[in-house]
Amino acid sequence: MSEVKGSQPERPPISIERLLECVHCGLCLPACPTYVELGNEADSPRGRIHWLRAVAEQGLSLDAAGVRHLDLCLGCRACESACPSGVRYGEVLEEARVFVERSFRRPWWDRWRRRLVVELFAHPARLATLLLPIRLADRLGAGGWLRRLPLLEFLPPLARAASWKPSAVFAARGPRKHRVALLRGCVARVLFPQVEAALVRLLVDQGCEVIVPPKQGCCGALAAHQGDKNRAARFVREFVAAFAQPVDAILVTAAGCGAFLRCCAHWLDAGALRKQAEHVQVRVRDATEFLAALDLPAPPRPFGIKVAYHHACHLVHAQGIRDQPEQLLRLVGAELVPLEEADMCCGSAGSYNLLEAGLAQRLGERKARNILGSGAEVVAVANPGCSLQIQAALRRAGSRLPVLHPIEILVAAYYPDAFAPPSFSPTPDP
Repeated sequence: MSEVKGSQPERPPISIERLLECVHCGLCLPACPTYVELGNEADSPRGRIHWLRAVAEQGLSLDAAGVRHLDLCLGCRACESACPSGVRYGEVLEEARVFVERSFRRPWWDRWRRRLVVELFAHPARLATLLLPIRLADRLGAGGWLRRLPLLEFLPPLARAASWKPSAVFAARGPRKHRVALLRGCVARVLFPQVEAALVRLLVDQGCEVIVPPKQGCCGALAAHQGDKNRAARFVREFVAAFAQPVDAILVTAAGCGAFLRCCAHWLDAGALRKQAEHVQVRVRDATEFLAALDLPAPPRPFGIKVAYHHACHLVHAQGIRDQPEQLLRLVGAELVPLEEADMCCGSAGSYNLLEAGLAQRLGERKARNILGSGAEVVAVANPGCSLQIQAALRRAGSRLPVLHPIEILVAAYYPDAFAPPSFSPTPDP
């Protein structure tokens, strides 16, 4: 049974002033995926804020029903884009999740699966090891039937990983214009190594020296999504230690990682390390944002294909990056087609599609219908979780439409000889 920890109900560490920023106007409702799908006020941003106010102001005890409404929130932050009052819902949600995990005892099976998500997906070496049988099946041509199984349906064909040397530094071609560092991430590193390899090639050719710090791991976003403050803080400390060197930018190819890292310092206690984290986090940039500012030349072969661009939530709503990826796609000659509900969550939301599979599948099917109705020949999305979710939804709909990172489309236009840079030695990730 679920229960409140301790004999006296705690109150969430969220200021009443923060909660009172919401004037309950309802303009967030059409933007909220859970409200649009379920039609339940309690599963809307203002409904969740109303519940948190009752807990904070009136001492309402946590119960399974209230926690359930909070769990169903995707954390997509579309409500922030729609809110005229500037409610910082993402911050409220983070603090509420930490409060729930400290004050509410979940059923054992729920605690186990939530911990498993972090223990597995936040550790690239563990994930890569677990996927070795799938990688072998792909090479033998038998991977297709495995992807009919639950969870495995999300896996793309497993690309062979780029071989990075310890303390890898890739020199700029020609005069050095920028010095940048690359965050490899977790899922992105294991499932989409061709994206980071393509990014390095683009950067080097545009006069960027690229540093790949060897001792880097998870950014901490997955732990934060679970309300695990201690573990999230540990990952942040490791990130700061790995990326404290002076660079112009720290580039990220996963929107969720970038959104978390751009404000990661508040997960640390006040002190010298938190100040250092504040200096590091301001250099975090999404790769598409950075590339759009480089004044790239026209490619030798335009990518003359119809592309539907899906706005990853943590790129468009959390980071405010809306135009730059589309600018890059137009630059290389992609024909952007209108996509209905392009900035509505696809249902991935970090580990949401693993923990809330039912609603996530409904949102994925909604996204797939819109994509198929757009007439697109390719889907572009700048987040690995969205890519996995949308690919799975399209397969369920009977479509094999390619789902690519914008960087993959760029490299296809700039280097028509090969999709992945041939200069990298392909070896399996450890």
